Amino acid sequence: MVGLFTLALFLLVVFLGVPFLIRFSIFLGESKKTDLATIESESLPPLAPRIFLPFEATNSGQIKIVGAAEVGVFVELFKDGVKVDGMDVSDAGDFYFEDVGLNEGENVFSAMAVCSDDKKSPVSRELIVLYDREAPIFEMTNPGEENLVVETADFDIRGHTEKDASVLVNGKVAMLDNEGNFKLKIQLNIGKNEIEIKVRDLAGNESKKNVVIEYDF
Repeated sequence: MVGLFTLALFLLVVFLGVPFLIRFSIFLGESKKTDLATIESESLPPLAPRIFLPFEATNSGQIKIVGAAEVGVFVELFKDGVKVDGMDVSDAGDFYFEDVGLNEGENVFSAMAVCSDDKKSPVSRELIVLYDREAPIFEMTNPGEENLVVETADFDIRGHTEKDASVLVNGKVAMLDNEGNFKLKIQLNIGKNEIEIKVRDLAGNESKKNVVIEYDF
């Protein structure tokens, strides 16, 4: 096959001359350049970046957002659909935004990658962080008063609070159901027992109550 191509090229040179061969070579080179230019012009946009939040809720007004994207792109950060910052991706393929301000309540973050030719990626997956500075509210159902005298050593601490909170009774974790009801069985000592109930929400805010239960058998 190569021999036939060489023979055909020889005959073209013999009959059409060297100038034709030069023009033919130039044509092949220009065609290759055109194909490369077409490929470059039709290059795909970058992939969507990925962002990561350190927590779902916080009582701090600022957070740090980190992420990963293709090397060489510029990443734009959006909060509630509005651009709030932007930066170049490092040679390692990562980026971070320091001291990003939060509004009270839910804050929805997303990001987009932009190439040097202004091609843009799809918007990243949205992440939500809650800014909450209010201490959680809870109520005690047992005991219902701050001072109580009982005649048995076994006692159920019961109450109600936010369903995503955590509850500690004298440092021990109480069970919490999907409705926010919590319960923990404790063993009382003879005499007065000081009980501390501490409730902590997802943002880190805390509330606590102290009760005294006297075991008099």
